[in-house]
Amino acid sequence: MDIQKRIEELEEALKKELENVKTMNDLQNVKSKFLGKKAEISGFMKHMKDLSNDEKPAFGKKVNEGKQRLSALIEEKREALRKAAIEEKLRQETIDVTLDAPDFTPGGVHILNRIVEEIEDIFVGMGYKIKEGPEIETDEMNFEKLNLPKDHPARDMQDSLYITEELLLRTHTSPVQVRTMLEYGGKKPVKIICPGKVYRRDDDDATHSHQFLQIEGLVVDKNTTMSDLKGTLNTIAKAMFGEEREIRLRPSYFPFTEPSVEVDVTCANCAGEGCNICKQTGYIEILGAGMVNDFVLKESGYDPKIYQGFAFGLGIERVAMLKYGIEDIRHFYTNDLRFNTQFK
Repeated sequence: MDIQKRIEELEEALKKELENVKTMNDLQNVKSKFLGKKAEISGFMKHMKDLSNDEKPAFGKKVNEGKQRLSALIEEKREALRKAAIEEKLRQETIDVTLDAPDFTPGGVHILNRIVEEIEDIFVGMGYKIKEGPEIETDEMNFEKLNLPKDHPARDMQDSLYITEELLLRTHTSPVQVRTMLEYGGKKPVKIICPGKVYRRDDDDATHSHQFLQIEGLVVDKNTTMSDLKGTLNTIAKAMFGEEREIRLRPSYFPFTEPSVEVDVTCANCAGEGCNICKQTGYIEILGAGMVNDFVLKESGYDPKIYQGFAFGLGIERVAMLKYGIEDIRHFYTNDLRFNTQFK
């Protein structure tokens, strides 16, 4: 058998079949026919046993070169099909840039996130650092190191959502303050704010939510005083609600601060004159604060004879409600675009 002639005949036959190939699947079938295990050219090697040792190298070379030429024809067709598929896809997906663009409504930052960012900007400008911590906390960090031992009656002030006996969803961001003081090892000043979600076992209504946002602040240094706290709170109130706002401090009780105060700001509706919104007092409560309890300082590694500190905490939803006259806290979480888009 003239092996060279037969290989050339197979090449011509393959070229004719490739002319009719339109898909990759068709090409695979043709490849199996000409180069598969049962293909004619694959069977040529069986004739090697009938050849002399001198003839075998030349015969094997012709068969291998023939296979390479057949493979090259198939790959050339494969590349042509691939390019054709790309061109067809581009043709179908062509965009007419002269057409009018579709209408779309850009989104915006949620009002609560915006309030958080505003408060963070205020405090960063005052030299505070932003600290965050886990939302699942230990009872030790959430209560015990904050002067709230087990069975302490003040725990009833924060009805908690426990996961196990020792783990719960944090009821405030104060554990972040404790973690930061422990991190600093009682050796250097602290000046931080701690924004984040907190959780309480509460029935949702117009003014209460089982989950809400809070920002707490902490300053610990060697010469920190109550007047520093008052000046800081006054700065916050004016920055958030307007330069004309005034604050007042009322004695209160928190286990982690002593002395403790409730902080009120003059009512935006009546400018301090008294109205139904402020119950004729001229003021609206915005946050709680106080000087850090000595017990908390000791538990966090600080010597209260050397260091003193103040802390404060405010609810973001309450700030937003007061600032924008929102009457129902549930509006923040229902994702009603009619409400959200007012604050772009």
